[in-house]
Amino acid sequence: MYSLPRCPGKNSWPELVGANGEAAAATIENENSNVNAIVVVDGVPVIMDFRCTRVWVWVNRAGNVVRAPRIG
Repeated sequence: MYSLPRCPGKNSWPELVGANGEAAAATIENENSNVNAIVVVDGVPVIMDFRCTRVWVWVNRAGNVVRAPRIG
C-alpha cells in the first residue's frame, strides 16, 4: 500500500472554504512557509504529482474557495 509522505507544518485548511481565494492563499503561505499556494479555478486541469511544497486553492468563478486546500 502506498502512503503519502509526511510534510512539515500545517497541511490542510478546511476553515478557508468560502473565503476569497487570494486571501486564502496568503493565509496558507503565512501559516506554512514551506508551501506555495496556487489559486486555480475548479475544474481546470492541473499536474497531479504530489509535492509537499504546493497547495492548490480551488476557487469558483467568483473567486471563493470551494474545497479545503491541502498540501499536494
